[in-house]
Amino acid sequence: GEPGGGYYDPRYGAGFGSPGAPGPPLHLLALNSPQTGAMRGIHRADLLCFSQAQAIGLKGTFRAFLSAKLQDLNSIVRKADRKSAPILNLKDEVLFDSWEDIFNNGRMKDVPIYSFDGKNIMTDSTWPQKMVWHGSTAEGLRHMDSYCETWRMGEQTLTGMSSALQSGQLLQQTSTSCSSPLIVLCIENSYHPSF
Repeated sequence: GEPGGGYYDPRYGAGFGSPGAPGPPLHLLALNSPQTGAMRGIHRADLLCFSQAQAIGLKGTFRAFLSAKLQDLNSIVRKADRKSAPILNLKDEVLFDSWEDIFNNGRMKDVPIYSFDGKNIMTDSTWPQKMVWHGSTAEGLRHMDSYCETWRMGEQTLTGMSSALQSGQLLQQTSTSCSSPLIVLCIENSYHPSF
């Protein structure tokens, strides 16, 4: 067997998991259709992420890229992976060097974000508004009055915090009516090697 008895995954080389080595990458994808603020709550948004990932054979656990009443967006990815795991798109191109980059005014690399069904959200007409819901401060903390009543309300008079994709940042601060159908992103928050 391998030294140390662990699995050797040729994709990541022998240094996989050692301190300072890049962790296994985490994927960032979009739900296949835009959503208003009325998503029936964070758990249903998480479930949509999970089921659309499963539908295309992704083995990791995916969660909605949203802050909510009991959840700060920046805490969705495990502490151990926040500095080291690169964030990739569906085609394994690097979007951000790490999860922490997103919250340090990090600019997205010049590659597209794709939906689970392979559409480029930057150009595809499925999403007329190139805006991403997040409900967070720029640091990834929950924005108490800006998450469409915990993602349950689509009223025009309510607002949620969103980000304009052309800013190159996922946490740019634009207050948007909860009735607007915007992009919802999903982040892989645990990696399952496909043995």
